[in-house]
Amino acid sequence: MTENLQDNYRGVYNNRIGFGKKPALILIDFVRAYFDKSCELYAGVDEALASAKRVLEAARAAGVLTVYTKVEYHPSAINGGRFFEKAKPLTHFIEGSPMGAWAQGLQPQSDELVVSKQYPSAFFGTSLASTLTAAGIDSVILTGLTTSGCVRASCVDACSHGFIPIVARQACGDRHPAPHEANLFDMHAKYADVVDEVEIIEYLNNPK
Repeated sequence: MTENLQDNYRGVYNNRIGFGKKPALILIDFVRAYFDKSCELYAGVDEALASAKRVLEAARAAGVLTVYTKVEYHPSAINGGRFFEKAKPLTHFIEGSPMGAWAQGLQPQSDELVVSKQYPSAFFGTSLASTLTAAGIDSVILTGLTTSGCVRASCVDACSHGFIPIVARQACGDRHPAPHEANLFDMHAKYADVVDEVEIIEYLNNPK
């Protein structure tokens, strides 16, 4: 096979759904562990956080429902299951750990929701899907960490629950560019529209 990746997918996986009529913004796991160089989860994703903050500012101005997620475990880790067993750095997310605190400059407001989860997806084992459905939400703008982990899992589940997933390209990050770009490519091909920050902010500023 001599064709490149783009040529291989072109004409097969290049459809775009477009924005929904009533979105929610989801900020996935923007916590200290990914920004603290003393933690093995450090990913050097400051640019993703900065982008997410700009999207958040536009969402707040537009009155869009905003949801923050974070991974948090019981002190015994009994609720961590196989995910906790497999991914050893998840010990940083045991209840009370400083690494589970919000990233610097990011703080949910009183009218914004916080979803505590124990698995990669923001939807698995949480009430998020029911909450969004009850609020009449038809689409979710996904930002967060990491692209290949909890962002991808949340994207697939959002699609499976019937929401239009919009992945904010610059507002997602990973510890290495290879899995980051590979997962953005795959999400855009099969589950979501991966959209630049500027276009998302323009949409939020001028909803149709």
